[in-house]
Amino acid sequence: MLLDGKIAIVTGGSSGNGRAIADGFARQGARVIVADLDEVGREGGTPTAEAINAQFPAMAKFVACDVSKVDQLEALVAEAEAWGGLDVMVNNAGILQKEPILEATENVFHRMQDVNVKSVFFGSQMAARAMVKRKSGVIINMCSIAGMRGTGGFSHYNMCKGAVRLLTYSLADELGPMGIRVNNVNPGIMRTQMNIEDDPVIGTETGEGYLHMIPARRWGEPEEVADACIYLASDLAKYVMGTSLVVDGGYLRI
Repeated sequence: MLLDGKIAIVTGGSSGNGRAIADGFARQGARVIVADLDEVGREGGTPTAEAINAQFPAMAKFVACDVSKVDQLEALVAEAEAWGGLDVMVNNAGILQKEPILEATENVFHRMQDVNVKSVFFGSQMAARAMVKRKSGVIINMCSIAGMRGTGGFSHYNMCKGAVRLLTYSLADELGPMGIRVNNVNPGIMRTQMNIEDDPVIGTETGEGYLHMIPARRWGEPEEVADACIYLASDLAKYVMGTSLVVDGGYLRI
């Protein structure tokens, strides 16, 4: 039980990678706060916290949270503190909306920044304020291989994830001496609604072309992102700080 006795927050925990992370943490002994706008995930079915509690009673709770609102992030961390003290913060919530640069709009720009960058900045701040009291804690920021290379048509998303990656490095330098480890996870093309609906890759002819560029010759699964987060959250990674853990089947090969 790599996370036995820990208390974790997973933002965007109702769907996709976030759901898998929350479930994986609970399986490793952590109590998990699933934070999201909606309790039911994009895939439908049983809500994350409810599904976890069916297998591991009283190990999860859902908290409605708009991560773009700083006061709601503050209340979210307060919920974890009241539960016993925040040990792990996973800033996973994120959105993808494609716009060619010549057609980009201010509204989409601000929405992408608010959800993908602002939430990570202030989510990390709120978590760190709680963790520094105990001089221990782990912050994991969900980045992407899109934050490590530029791709036409994804300028909003590339910029957001690049910002998260550098923010992680800055936070690791600043918070490391206070006993707080900060890292980020960089998924490739995972089997989530983001890659099925928002940017249709999986199940499309275009996507089949991508497969030939991935040495693993398959799409990634949300559970594999969860495994990376479990590692970073656990004492197995106690000397791992300020790093980007790439989970992409070898696509970037860096």
